[in-house]
Amino acid sequence: MSSRFGLQYAAQICRTGGIIAYPTESVYGLGCDPLNETSVYRLLGLKQRRVEKGLILLTDDLQKLLPFIDVSSQQQKQLLQQQEKPTTWLVAASELTPVWIRGAHAKVAVRITHHVVAAALCALLPYPVVSTSANPASKPPARNVLRIRQYFPGQIDAIVSSATDLRGKPSVIRDLATGEIIRAG
Repeated sequence: MSSRFGLQYAAQICRTGGIIAYPTESVYGLGCDPLNETSVYRLLGLKQRRVEKGLILLTDDLQKLLPFIDVSSQQQKQLLQQQEKPTTWLVAASELTPVWIRGAHAKVAVRITHHVVAAALCALLPYPVVSTSANPASKPPARNVLRIRQYFPGQIDAIVSSATDLRGKPSVIRDLATGEIIRAG
């Protein structure tokens, strides 16, 4: 369901506390409203992921990230928006960032997506969406809807269907303050 109606439906599910699956640059992601603690813990339960690990916030627009991050320079804001390939940035978390998003860290992982479908979905939301790979712990990330249905039968409230880059690798993870590459893509 990647039609305009499908995207609107998924965004509505997200806004009302549901869990969605959607395509990103290389794999499918699971998402929900980052400010809805119940939804985030439900998502973590599906993934069998500990809250201490933290989650990524994905959006189409830097302005939606600003309440969650503490960036002081224009140069850092420009870095967050520029990318040759998908890049997830570790950024100092603001006081408003819930512990269920940042986990045991002082920084939060954020990414501005340029994937056409993921960006269109994010554009329909007033906040960033939680983004974590669509797979239970220790299983490979889902790259198609069939795998999502196998991993999470009847447990996802809406699935946005579209292609991912089957040759794609997970996003690079970099520290915004130091430029250090934490994970190469």
